[in-house]
Amino acid sequence: MSSTKPESVINVKTPSATGRETLSITDNRTGRQYEVPIKNETIRALDLRPMKVNTEDFGLMGYDPAFTNTASCSSKITFIDGDKGILRYRGYSIEELAEKSTYIETAYLILYGELPNKSELADWSYNVTHHTFIHESIKKFLDGFHYDAHPMGMLISTVAALSTFYPDAKDIFNPESRRKQTYRLIGKMPTLAAFAYRHSLGMPFAYPDNDLSYCGNFLNMLFRTTELKYRPNPTLERALDILFILHADHEQNCSSTAMRCVGSSHVDPYCATAAATAALYGPLHGGANEAVLRMLVEIGSVNNVPAYIKRVKSGEKLLMGFGHRVYKNYDPRARIVKHIAYEVFDVMGKNPLIEIALECERIALEDDYFVSRRLYPNVDFYTGLIYQSMGFPMTMFPVLFAIPRTSGWIAQWEEMLLDPEQKISRPRQVYLGHELRDYTPLDRRD
Repeated sequence: MSSTKPESVINVKTPSATGRETLSITDNRTGRQYEVPIKNETIRALDLRPMKVNTEDFGLMGYDPAFTNTASCSSKITFIDGDKGILRYRGYSIEELAEKSTYIETAYLILYGELPNKSELADWSYNVTHHTFIHESIKKFLDGFHYDAHPMGMLISTVAALSTFYPDAKDIFNPESRRKQTYRLIGKMPTLAAFAYRHSLGMPFAYPDNDLSYCGNFLNMLFRTTELKYRPNPTLERALDILFILHADHEQNCSSTAMRCVGSSHVDPYCATAAATAALYGPLHGGANEAVLRMLVEIGSVNNVPAYIKRVKSGEKLLMGFGHRVYKNYDPRARIVKHIAYEVFDVMGKNPLIEIALECERIALEDDYFVSRRLYPNVDFYTGLIYQSMGFPMTMFPVLFAIPRTSGWIAQWEEMLLDPEQKISRPRQVYLGHELRDYTPLDRRD
């Protein structure tokens, strides 16, 4: 029917007065034409539903595996322009925040929309700091894990277990309750992470020291041994603070989407955060910097880089830490991380893998194969080198990601809860299975 004159023009919704903010669609199956409104450079998927061949049809749906071109929400938290390599939290550039801010201040910004004044920051810091201690029964829970349990598995489990200790968290539409759970989650996440690390080493747990900064206290719980008072190295403390800022939020990534989807069932924030942490566990998300390190170890020497790059171009290997689902330019976080790496090396000694990494980057950025595909280093390319130099085993890398991302997850969760357009997440599917079949008794089946 594509050659027939349209039978009618159907306004799915009233278009703008100029008629420019609409999309004209002709359904060639029926000849009908539809005017679909465009708002914020999007059309609503439900506006496709009226497009049917007959009244018994369900109507058209969008088909978008992995949500590559589907906006599932409206948000005011994080802005990314992947083509230009831009990342902003609440309008502030990631470069300026990394230079001038702290993680605890940035977390406040992400959660509440504005930078805090002095009294707000003092109150916020106090409340987070004084929720770092965990219930003694959680320690017993951690002790129940096998000595070689993965720290990320321990973290996921203990975060979920917190929901049983704080039943008031189920009152999710009470602003005061949400505020209290926010203090608890951001305050306790480093403690749970550090305790999981110490358990894996067979070391006694080191309790929080509320006189230290957020990152200084985390280093204290990780590495304190016999000192009466642990004094974190200021360079390492600041490096960790900047890394936490860079990882605080990143728009609708896999784990943030998990936080929103699970949270849309109105579960408490501990269970939703456990789900987000589980999503981060995967090697394609929070484990990507570990994959980079394994690749650098496999290459083994600067002299082997050209041969490895050749195998990448032939499709035999992947250049881990290059390219990004969103960024089609140099990841702005990668530039910052690269600078931090040398500051850490000045304190801890140069990581020998850095030379291999630099040579991979140099060759790739001069090779049209990578440039034409817009494959540039992402944040994971250098973070693993830093964490390894600071003494963290690779199993801790995704845990180090989860701690700062908690502030972003909570902000995404609360924004979802308060958005009147959001409902419980329930995507559609395209069914390609059998039509109705009659049941065959067991003795008659071939």
